Amino acid sequence: MLVLVCLLGLAFLTLAAYCGYSVILFAPVAAMIPVLLTHPSQVPAIFTNLYMERAVYFVKLYFPLFLLGAVLGKLMEISGFARSIVAALIQRIGHGHTIVTVVLISALLTYGGVSLFVVVFAVYPFAAEMFRFTNIPKRLIPATLALGAFSFTMDALPGTPQIQNIIPTTFFRTTAWAAPRLGIFGSILIFVTGVAYLQWRARLARDEGYGTNHENEPEMLPMGRLPNPFLALLPLLAVGICNWAFGRLIPRIFGNKVVIALPGLDHSLVADVPALATIWSLEAALLVAILLVCLLACRSLAASAGQATKPAVSGALLACMNTASEYGFGAVIAALPGFIMVRDATSVIANPLVNAAVSTTTLAGITGSASGGLSIALAAMSTHFIAMSKDAGIPLEVLHRITAMASGGMDMLPHNGAVITVFAVTGLTHRQSYRDIFAITLLKTIAVFITIGFYYLTHWI
Repeated sequence: MLVLVCLLGLAFLTLAAYCGYSVILFAPVAAMIPVLLTHPSQVPAIFTNLYMERAVYFVKLYFPLFLLGAVLGKLMEISGFARSIVAALIQRIGHGHTIVTVVLISALLTYGGVSLFVVVFAVYPFAAEMFRFTNIPKRLIPATLALGAFSFTMDALPGTPQIQNIIPTTFFRTTAWAAPRLGIFGSILIFVTGVAYLQWRARLARDEGYGTNHENEPEMLPMGRLPNPFLALLPLLAVGICNWAFGRLIPRIFGNKVVIALPGLDHSLVADVPALATIWSLEAALLVAILLVCLLACRSLAASAGQATKPAVSGALLACMNTASEYGFGAVIAALPGFIMVRDATSVIANPLVNAAVSTTTLAGITGSASGGLSIALAAMSTHFIAMSKDAGIPLEVLHRITAMASGGMDMLPHNGAVITVFAVTGLTHRQSYRDIFAITLLKTIAVFITIGFYYLTHWI
């Protein structure tokens, strides 16, 4: 009965997300439903002292990353840098490799720190033009964008600045570059199998053509004079290089902790540097990239940057609050006796990596969010995962990479926010295109367990 009460809250949140209702509004309601049924007198206290505490904690840690990533993406867009990179890749790879080109463009922008949602808006017009030119059905565009932006560069490729790769660092005290060999293996596996699947689907539909009477067809504007693509790549390269460099410099500069003792404080504050170093290094790297865009494209940004970045700020706030709401929801569910019973039941999966992967991808699927499911899983069970991994002699870097990859597995179910956004932007529907997105989801999930097997076979980290 206690387990069913927890599942009732999860089911309510899933239904609300699937129906398109705001997670920010309904996550606290979903969290309080099982509390009301088990500890009714504690609803106000649990809402304030547990749900809100954990939600605010998430915002405190990660909102700057959401904000800086969104601003960088917008500046790359309005400066013409994103378009320049896209045009250069199209010119060099050619329309004969349409699917590979779109996947690589999306992956490059994602790995360079541009928000996943911004990538969809930036790449879709060019993807539509290329698919139309090569007579590939438009219904394959969402899956192609998903493979490039929502899969290996989101959580598998070492060093990726996306939030799914950063969340584990605060729990395991690792870095964004954790388990680089495993991450590269998993990335290659996902890329190769995903591209092979999409090209196979394109061959099957070669007589279908691009299609007609589509909605939201982009009007391609003349290219005009675009910035040098090598110049446009500099901010993206700066994210990776600076993130790596700051990640090594910050612990040396600040040591293990920073004590904040200001005259106006009642007591000293202590910052745990090992737990925050990765977040600080990525924030600094994104700031450097933003400043570099402003320096390199000061003329084109001068007139419109102020107004153009307002939607980016709003989007970052919305995305962060959505995930923070799910994080608070997970904290409440994890404290209930029903969840403790479920957690103990999962201990029958003796392998710590399989246990962590199954738990994470299941919660990501339920919430329809990779970052939300990962946050819930690690907030509730990170201590359990760490203990199991230490007993088995598995480095926490491996646990980081596997949980991050698992979060981007079954998260792309129909109620996933990114999936809904892709369909809204492309003017397609679940009925037309979700089948191929779900295939990519399955390939990504299977890749996690193949990567686990690869680790046990080679012990590469």
